[in-house]
Amino acid sequence: MQNPSPTPSTTQDDSGPLNFTVQQRLFFVVLVATMGALAYGYDTGIISGALPYMTLPASQGGLNLTPFTEGLVTSSLTFGSAVGAFLSGYVSDRFGRRITLRSLALLFVAGALGTTVAPNIEIMVVMRFILGIAVGGGSSTVPVFIAEIAGPKRRAPLVSRNELMIVSGQLLAYIVSASMSLLLHDPQMWRYMLALAMVPGALLFVGTFFVPASPHWMVAEGRFSEALRILRKLRENPRDIKKEMADMRQNAREARQGPSARELLKEKWIVRLLVMGCGMGIVLQFTGVNAFMYYTPIILKSTGLGTSASIAATIGNGVVSVLATFAGIKAISHFGRRPMLMTGLTIVIAMQLALGAVLVFMPNSMTQSLLALACILVFLFFMQMCISPVYWLLMAELFPMKLRGVLTGSAVSFQWICNAAVAFAFPPLLSLVGNNAFFIFAGINVASLVFVALVLPETRGKSLEQIETHMRERFGDKGEASASAV
Repeated sequence: MQNPSPTPSTTQDDSGPLNFTVQQRLFFVVLVATMGALAYGYDTGIISGALPYMTLPASQGGLNLTPFTEGLVTSSLTFGSAVGAFLSGYVSDRFGRRITLRSLALLFVAGALGTTVAPNIEIMVVMRFILGIAVGGGSSTVPVFIAEIAGPKRRAPLVSRNELMIVSGQLLAYIVSASMSLLLHDPQMWRYMLALAMVPGALLFVGTFFVPASPHWMVAEGRFSEALRILRKLRENPRDIKKEMADMRQNAREARQGPSARELLKEKWIVRLLVMGCGMGIVLQFTGVNAFMYYTPIILKSTGLGTSASIAATIGNGVVSVLATFAGIKAISHFGRRPMLMTGLTIVIAMQLALGAVLVFMPNSMTQSLLALACILVFLFFMQMCISPVYWLLMAELFPMKLRGVLTGSAVSFQWICNAAVAFAFPPLLSLVGNNAFFIFAGINVASLVFVALVLPETRGKSLEQIETHMRERFGDKGEASASAV
């Protein structure tokens, strides 16, 4: 007979520190997990401030980067992220989300340390690639871990905190690089910028020893009593615990009786679901968000704005992104995934058309600069409020328990490939067609809006087990759906 759970105020086990209420435990778990997201944001943002100093000759403290090696150093993290997202899916399904995060934390620290002390370009590229593995692994594992810990009622706002920490990390990177450039007069300050990336990685590593494992993963492994003990620490209502535990056990029983993971990968509904997940990566990245984030100074300089003012506008991007993510966390608790995505894409399309019109049809002037900046900031606000947080939430929700890590990792890996494609394609596209490039992005986003309207199902208000059943019925053949119900 199962012993009653100990009183939370007097006992400590693997589900959380002493004297924590349920809300405090969930907040602590999310805070620890999102250290990976903070490191992700910082690592992707800090390179913009470090590169000007890394391009200096070796005699002046730099690495003597050429345009080619500058691109290589920058993109090595993105390619590593695609690999990390893909591999971490298998690792998290095999060994659990918590162990995966602990391993990624070590890679964060090792990669940050390696980039800090790198004596030449070759080692820098290798270390950035290793750091990218951690970034990509975290981007696919953290949302899944939070979704499985949070429960149906709190899943949306808690998973959305992952996006908040990403943009906070990017803003922190912009502030650190600007502050060091202003206050320090050391040509090797880029090493200090990169060294700070070790801090969130170290906090993630230490924190994983004080947070619980995923109860969903525990049940999938047949460790029911441990899962129940964790749920009792993370849920307030005994009725919710009983229902969630029953749903998880039923789901695990069906998974054991059903096809193996290898056979499941061949089923049509799984393939269709993965294609939809990859399609969402196209929706996210082909908004052109990284073109705006990386190339805002170039866009504004084309209007006649000064270099310093153009660079300062990048901090504005970071501030708007953080504010928008706060708004998104509030909105995602009250609105469905589909309406938020469709609203965000509609505004994104309007702002891209407006920016293209401002840059193509207006003469260079302060008015043009201000209107262009306004279009960029409104674009980023709705992008970070309505599109980015919903994407990461969907990556944590859409896929079945038995293959959640693998499929999430594969879809997020494809998103990183799209990220690299947009980052590489934007400069030559801008040189080829000029500011008409923004009309092209608008056209792509019209197609994304149609895709979301026709293909994406609504997941709000459903448990992960209910979502899995819904996806099997929606994307499977009738025969498959009937068989799964037996």
